Amino acid sequence: MGTRMEVAQLESRMNTEDYRKLQSLFLDPSGASRSLSRTEFIDLAWSLVGRGSKEEYGLLFDSVVVTQEHCGLLLDADAVKEEGRVDWGGLCSFLLLELSDKVKNTRTSSVPCWKPPRTLTCPHRDQVQKALYMQSSGQYLTVSKGGTVGVRDGDDMSLLHTHRLQNSTVTPRDLWVTDMVLLHNIHKMAVSFTSKEVCFYDILTKQNFGCKYKLQGLKFTPWCLDYWVDPSHPDQAVLTIGDIGGQVSALYFTSAQISLFEKPSLRTDSDFTGIILWDELVRGKHRSCYTVTHQVHAPAWVRKVRYLGSLEAFVSCSTRPQSSMVIGWREKESRSLRVTSFFTKRGVWDVDHHRGLNLIATAGVDHQVLLWNPYVSSEPVCVLSGHMSPVVAVCFMQTKQQLLSYSKDKVLCLWDVSSQQCVHRLAGVFPKTQEDTHTLLFLHEEHQLLLLSFNSLLLLLETMKEEKRTSSHDHPVTCVLYNSLFRQVVSSDSASSVICWQADTGQKVKQFHRCHGNAEISTMALDGTQTRLFTAGTDGEVKVWDFNGRCLHRMNAGLGRAVDISQVLLLKRSILVMGWERMVTVFRLHSFSQSFVEPSEWKGGVQHRGDLLCATFQPPQTLVTGSDDGEIVVWNNDTEKALRKLQPHAEHENYKKQQGNSPDSHLSLKGREDSENFIAITRLFFLPGRTSAATGGADLVSCGGSGVVRLWNTIRSRLVGQFTAHNRDLGSIVMTVSPCGRYLVTADREGTLKTWDIQHYCLEPDDRITKEPPNLLCSFRTHLDCVTHLEMCVHGNRLLLLSASSDCSVALSFLPGDTVGLFGQEEQWCLERPGPLQEPEPDQRDHKGEESTRQGWGEVTSSSK
Repeated sequence: MGTRMEVAQLESRMNTEDYRKLQSLFLDPSGASRSLSRTEFIDLAWSLVGRGSKEEYGLLFDSVVVTQEHCGLLLDADAVKEEGRVDWGGLCSFLLLELSDKVKNTRTSSVPCWKPPRTLTCPHRDQVQKALYMQSSGQYLTVSKGGTVGVRDGDDMSLLHTHRLQNSTVTPRDLWVTDMVLLHNIHKMAVSFTSKEVCFYDILTKQNFGCKYKLQGLKFTPWCLDYWVDPSHPDQAVLTIGDIGGQVSALYFTSAQISLFEKPSLRTDSDFTGIILWDELVRGKHRSCYTVTHQVHAPAWVRKVRYLGSLEAFVSCSTRPQSSMVIGWREKESRSLRVTSFFTKRGVWDVDHHRGLNLIATAGVDHQVLLWNPYVSSEPVCVLSGHMSPVVAVCFMQTKQQLLSYSKDKVLCLWDVSSQQCVHRLAGVFPKTQEDTHTLLFLHEEHQLLLLSFNSLLLLLETMKEEKRTSSHDHPVTCVLYNSLFRQVVSSDSASSVICWQADTGQKVKQFHRCHGNAEISTMALDGTQTRLFTAGTDGEVKVWDFNGRCLHRMNAGLGRAVDISQVLLLKRSILVMGWERMVTVFRLHSFSQSFVEPSEWKGGVQHRGDLLCATFQPPQTLVTGSDDGEIVVWNNDTEKALRKLQPHAEHENYKKQQGNSPDSHLSLKGREDSENFIAITRLFFLPGRTSAATGGADLVSCGGSGVVRLWNTIRSRLVGQFTAHNRDLGSIVMTVSPCGRYLVTADREGTLKTWDIQHYCLEPDDRITKEPPNLLCSFRTHLDCVTHLEMCVHGNRLLLLSASSDCSVALSFLPGDTVGLFGQEEQWCLERPGPLQEPEPDQRDHKGEESTRQGWGEVTSSSK
């Protein structure tokens, strides 16, 4: 049934002699190779090797068979056992694959720990166009649109002095710099201007940057530059120009260290600056250089150009979809170009190339970062999704195989290229500016600093000395649960792994790999007996496991499609799955007689206008669901009939009176609502112990987009309270409620957690909507990135908070906010040691409604096999 979850494996405990014995099993008496059935393998291996149990050999056999089938469709486990056979080559392939996975998983992704951002003294009054590092002097240069060059100290980034670039072609008032590059092999810099010229300045001049050459007569305004020098032949260099007419032009210099251009051919202007006309270069009048061009981007502007010396090719980009990225290949023994175009949906703002991996990254207007093989234009190698607005800059970290990307909504992401995962996300630290801010990204890996410009403002990010931060998982963590039976914490990640942790010490008990193949585990749930684990994958399946690592059922939630499952809710006679459509997907108890389970029909039909994201249950029969358009529906779970809808707008009560009091009137929807009402609902919880709902107090809490928390009265269908728990600009939040209903914990996309005291909040009936927030007990930051899931549990006599994050960690904290540690850290903790006083919760009922599953699911899943 898909794949087993890999426990502390038998194969890792076997030695070389054991494997020699195993190899002999796959030879018949004549010495020829043979394959073995499951029964044959278990009996022969167990008797010959003499290590481990028969069950472990069965698990090893199943893993080998499933690995062989994994390149095709997932098979039913029973069919695998009856039909699958294993030979020595198959076993070796599995062991090599497993070893490869282990090697990859043991590589720690280096996540930078940034010092607080530092705003630099800036001499510029207009936007910064470029930042560069001069290796020869160890100084940094910045240039503004108005032509002011700032020279900065290489150690502390202090401003040493400024220069004003001189260009006699235009008045100082009309001077407009578009780009700048260093010609480090000849101690010059090239600067492009909107006056359709490129000027070459001597950077060795102590008093000022003297202009030596002017390249004039360009057909279009040059917008971007790049300079490359052959490291083995510094006389050979390439200056590439991209312009606003869609043309990419390259100047090949053949004797750069002697002279860029032929001196006898030069004319001079009033400043004795050599004048070079573009037409002369094209006609070959300068023997020391020649040009090549293409116009594939026309009529779009060329946004970025790069010459890739290792490929002898030019890469450029534009916001025109048909020519989002273009590579111009040099033909051998020729000055012509062979051009390849790469298509994206909305075009590209920026490109960068990783020399070691030979991958090109593109910053997409469609919010995506794409990685391309330069030889394959049909489709990208992979898509890095995570930005919520256009990506304007990408930059590879060449020494770490990592990629930085920055988007218009001021979010900086760090991607691990090998795993294709976002390992770090930085937001909320950048200055608030207008929407059309020009942003520059400059990375200096050697000094471990990142310089960002926001129009004329310069912000410096420096990394602290790298310390090994604990990562509970090798990939972003998606969910965390507490298993009260085993006193363990269970967490899942985007690479389809599940890890069980000892709650008392924080140490790993066992790890299960590839539960859903290559699909991400989006959420999990435990049944009431705590012996069955439900994992939901983006492959559209929910799988039921025991804690020996065997998959007992596969639930076909997506009907064969890959869907995003946001929640699995276990009830007494059914399981509800949601996240990708407007209707509840339900699985009935009687369907679990089969290993592959199909969904049943939800009698209530479609009542939501948006996709369902979450649900909660309150005995004996009240079910509440929330959708991505902010709508909440209250159901009778026994009849599966929708009773009423909760709407945040104040006019709802009057509207109901206008519609009458018929049952259907409760399901009517008002036409247009304020956009604030369309806040996606990401979490729903009934408030335990609230008996005031009948008189008007709140009994339900919801959270979601824009950092908003709302409290509702489900009986009277009204909004009781509302407050903003986190910065609205950070988007959706997550939350959890303590079993006795005293504490509410919320968390955002920056890793900040907040604990609120809601014991008496919105408890008494009031005609007005309470907008004052409850008492904030603690605000703390356990994680470096987005918190993806929260869970509160009673462990012994303590109330604990579990938090999972995209920074690959799972944290344990005492309430209201004292962090114990991260699961997997070297130093073990002991929950028995003295700590902050923590009263045990008096009511340990599961407030999510799963207490109704303490009988039934454990029996069904064990007896159906």
